[in-house]
Amino acid sequence: MTKKLLCCCFWICCIASTTFSQATPLEVTLQNQYEGAVKEATVTVLSNGSTATTDKKGNVLLNAGSADLIRIDLKGYDTVAVSLSGIEKNNVLKVKKNFTWVDLLTPMFYIINGGLWLILFIIFAETGLFAGFFLPGDSLLFVAGIYNHELVASVFPFIQNDYIQLLVLWMLISLAGIVGNTIGYWFGHKVGPAMYSWKDNLLFKQKYLQEAHEFYEKHGGGAIIIARFLPIVRTFAPIVAGIVQMDKKKFSFYNIVGCIAWVFTMLVAGHFLQKWILSQFDFNLKEHLEVIVVGIVLVTTAPVFIKLFFGKKKKS
Repeated sequence: MTKKLLCCCFWICCIASTTFSQATPLEVTLQNQYEGAVKEATVTVLSNGSTATTDKKGNVLLNAGSADLIRIDLKGYDTVAVSLSGIEKNNVLKVKKNFTWVDLLTPMFYIINGGLWLILFIIFAETGLFAGFFLPGDSLLFVAGIYNHELVASVFPFIQNDYIQLLVLWMLISLAGIVGNTIGYWFGHKVGPAMYSWKDNLLFKQKYLQEAHEFYEKHGGGAIIIARFLPIVRTFAPIVAGIVQMDKKKFSFYNIVGCIAWVFTMLVAGHFLQKWILSQFDFNLKEHLEVIVVGIVLVTTAPVFIKLFFGKKKKS
């Protein structure tokens, strides 16, 4: 009896060992909450102690089951155990990245943490408040165009049509930008007259104020529209327009035209470019948002730096 029991135990162990050795590794893509790839991270399966390293796209093969716990060892990430049962479609597993101040320059930070309402405030603040110049306006709108369904559906769940969602997003963000510019103009208009009596100092020169006045008299409308497409410049353009006492009706007209054109361009570019590239090349822009954001920043800031450096050479 004892001999038969030992034989049974032996065969059970052999079968279990064979099954474990032939188990198919689990392929997982690790992403942080901003949908960025968790690159070159060490992943430990807590049940058996096996380890693996993610590649540059966040992909990794794990010797684990779908109910196992894993630990991510990478600077800036939460090392609390994560369950593989949380895997989403396409085998994507979200892990938490700890907050850093650099996240404020990431569009997905605002979309994840505040949604539509926070985006509206960001667009307002970027043009209505002095402190808003560092906010990612262009890239935020581009990414908002990609995620227009999630943003609008979270506030207006009864709107399901893709084009109507994009229209609603366009109208709301345009309104926020128009109001922001108007506040900036109003502030400059109130402060402006007193500035003409200010004495020159390290940060202020009367000749710059006079030059700005002449520039807006000659190119005022075009300046307001073009400024919308230039980071930092769009923050101060309405304030300067108010300081130099630009005509209110003229400013209001070009403010509305410029804001509508800017928001439309960025939203439509993000929304339809994502769809077209995905259908034509099977390339998902959502998986490469970091590269897109850097590209948009370079394209939109290039004219400012070109004018800054080459304009000085030409003047000298």
